[in-house]
Amino acid sequence: MSKGGRSRHEVGSKKEVAECKDKFANSKDPMLSQAFMLDRVFNPEGKSLPSLRGFKYSSWSPLGCDANGRCLLAALTMDNRLTIHANLNRLQWVQLVDLTELYGERLYENGYKFCKGEAPSRDLGDFSEFQRRHSMQTPIRMEWSGICTTQQVKHNNECRDVGSVLLAVVFENGNIAIWQFQLPFVGKESITSCSTIDSGISSPSVLSWWEYEHNNRKMSGIIVGSAFGPVKILPVNLKAVKGYFTLRQPVILWQEMDQLPVHSIKSVPLYHPYQKCSCSLVVAARGCYVFWCLLLISKAGLNVHNSHVTGLHSLPIISMAADKQNGTVYTCSVDGKVRQLIPIFTDVALKFEHQLIKLSEVLGSVRTHGIAVSPCGAYLAVITTEGMTNGLHPISKTYQVQFVTLKTFEEVAAQLLESSVQNLFRQVDLTDLVRWKILKDKHIPRFLQEALDKKIESFGSTYFWRFKLFLLRILYQSLQKTPSEALWRPAHEDTKVLIVHSPGTGSVEELLQDKRAGKRHPSETSKGEEGDNLAEDSLAHASDVGGREPMEEKLLEIQAQIEAVEMHLTREHMKRVLGEVYLHTWITENTSIPTRGVCDFLMSDESYDDRTARVLIGHILKKMNKQTFPEHCSLCKEILPFTDRKQAVCSNGHIWLRCFLTYQSCQSLVYRRCLLRDSIARHPTPEDPEWIKRLLQGPCTFCDSPVF
Repeated sequence: MSKGGRSRHEVGSKKEVAECKDKFANSKDPMLSQAFMLDRVFNPEGKSLPSLRGFKYSSWSPLGCDANGRCLLAALTMDNRLTIHANLNRLQWVQLVDLTELYGERLYENGYKFCKGEAPSRDLGDFSEFQRRHSMQTPIRMEWSGICTTQQVKHNNECRDVGSVLLAVVFENGNIAIWQFQLPFVGKESITSCSTIDSGISSPSVLSWWEYEHNNRKMSGIIVGSAFGPVKILPVNLKAVKGYFTLRQPVILWQEMDQLPVHSIKSVPLYHPYQKCSCSLVVAARGCYVFWCLLLISKAGLNVHNSHVTGLHSLPIISMAADKQNGTVYTCSVDGKVRQLIPIFTDVALKFEHQLIKLSEVLGSVRTHGIAVSPCGAYLAVITTEGMTNGLHPISKTYQVQFVTLKTFEEVAAQLLESSVQNLFRQVDLTDLVRWKILKDKHIPRFLQEALDKKIESFGSTYFWRFKLFLLRILYQSLQKTPSEALWRPAHEDTKVLIVHSPGTGSVEELLQDKRAGKRHPSETSKGEEGDNLAEDSLAHASDVGGREPMEEKLLEIQAQIEAVEMHLTREHMKRVLGEVYLHTWITENTSIPTRGVCDFLMSDESYDDRTARVLIGHILKKMNKQTFPEHCSLCKEILPFTDRKQAVCSNGHIWLRCFLTYQSCQSLVYRRCLLRDSIARHPTPEDPEWIKRLLQGPCTFCDSPVF
């Protein structure tokens, strides 16, 4: 029950709802009583029926929406509750807000009216009114928009850009609620607005956001599909959002009531090579067919071309995915068949070439329940269960997620080198394929190494340096010996030793250390064993020396390369930090950043000759006016010298780890860590100025991962 004494769905007071339920359940009209008793929206508890557990649908937000710069998860449960969750701590999901409860409260305050001029709602005792109030707040689907920018007016009348994201929710009665959230989303206080529009679609089944960019201006709308067949785009008014303009009226993509339900809708932005302009491809799964619609803006206005792709599946399509990099569409039916549809442009519109992906050759006889494409198109994830064996269905179902690679290593390497994203974390599916290749072959392909060196020499971007660091680390990992036992498994060796002191047996400490390391002491070895062991050791030494030394030398060489790349990335980030210090300090000021220490560290290596760094340091030292502002140990008040980029050690031996984003010492028990555990960073404090808080929001300088 929600607050205020109202029912689970906000349809009226608790007492009034209980009376209506009793009236409808005991009605002498079987049409009314059965319609009421069999509807799980009215009776989520179900009495003798099984309880509603699990989820109907879930939707991931774009990257960068929560406090850690990761995704939010909108989840719709079987009992029609729409909630938003976030992964605030590692492996811990927290519910941030219940949108069903908030929307129900809004409806209750408005008297369950769609608009102010609408006639007052009827009595709840009328079954049609009871149904209407439930259907107007029963979610069917929800989808996130892309991140957009809005302007916020501050107290001093200054305007600042604020990131926001929209969540569209379609309800059973055809209404669409559009929630606007300010980023980062932390809870109820981040909700900016909620507006409701009428889709005009009866029995809506699915929705999707439509975004189309033309002449550096973005057009946005919502695509809604019906269980009866029609598909159309609805305009969404985004007045406060920068760079967007709105459709003047709805665009009908398909209007036939052919009873083919729309199961899934995808929208893909493409470039038309013949028309020399951007266009938008909308695909929808309708029964066994794929409906497609190509939209592009010309001098004559918005042109719409549509058709169906037939002959794909003999059973209805249950899932569809689209690769937004190249527009390739994937469909699957329950019989285990997956189809790949590749769009090919013609002079006017386009056509599709489709081919069958035979999962049975790789996975055997399986039934498919859903598919998804990774963000950069490297993998196709397929949910499968066992298929029929000798014409018989399996006794039990075991759901598995299978991953099928869609790109070769050469294609992935080329995509990473020519990427416009310039962020390894946002291309993790591509880097995973590169990792697998290097771990398997135990070397970096020559063509990739040469191409990467050319990119570094030509552009010098830190993205290519981070890519090089990633390759070297994986190579180092591939050449290391695999431990004979799992590192996490505790050793059950007995550390108690019976010590008989005799001349030459060594100290007690040596015996204990040897015992823990699994070594046998000379006093525990018999004479017969001693001769055998000596012979075995000499043979092993003779056979291993030849192969061990080159491998150790190679590992040391790779380790030296890793340290050199890490040092280069550290120096580049130090220059950025010093640039922020120079831009945001007008007079000699203690910014809490060890500015003098960072300057001395950069100039300590005589082989490092960077004119930009020297000029910047000269300006900063002139502005500091011989002041040093050293850091002090919080335990003994001694000075913390800046001699190491990773840690600070005072004269009394107290060790503090350094924040890799600001190079301040983290003198607290709580700090943040990179997702791949490369580095640590401190938490921002209320005393920090805005520019330091911005530095602390950055990703890891070595792997682009967010910091927790």
